[in-house]
Amino acid sequence: MKKYWGVIVETVQGIEERYDIEMERLGCDREHIHLLCTAHPKISPGQVVRVFKSITAREIFRRKPELKRELWGGEFWTDGYYVATVGERGDWKLVEEYVKSQGKPKEELRQLDLL
Repeated sequence: MKKYWGVIVETVQGIEERYDIEMERLGCDREHIHLLCTAHPKISPGQVVRVFKSITAREIFRRKPELKRELWGGEFWTDGYYVATVGERGDWKLVEEYVKSQGKPKEELRQLDLL
């Protein structure tokens, strides 16, 4: 995942310009990505995920066509995803720190206090 990080970040900038979605923070772990974003209320969380997955996969395959043959079923992303929301009373900074810390060795991380 990390070797495609540059392509993903560049593609996200295009997504932000084209759609009413702002990617506040991206975090990359070995096998998955965390997104912290804001979107217009008319855009559902599922739409955000579909836009992100489809456009980033298309761009990665455009730049690295050999990758599609290496992947099981030729798909970059799996079908699943998890969505959580941060409301007005939620701790945005805590969630942002969590997303930012993705991919760091455990020794570098301190335990986040959720409550």
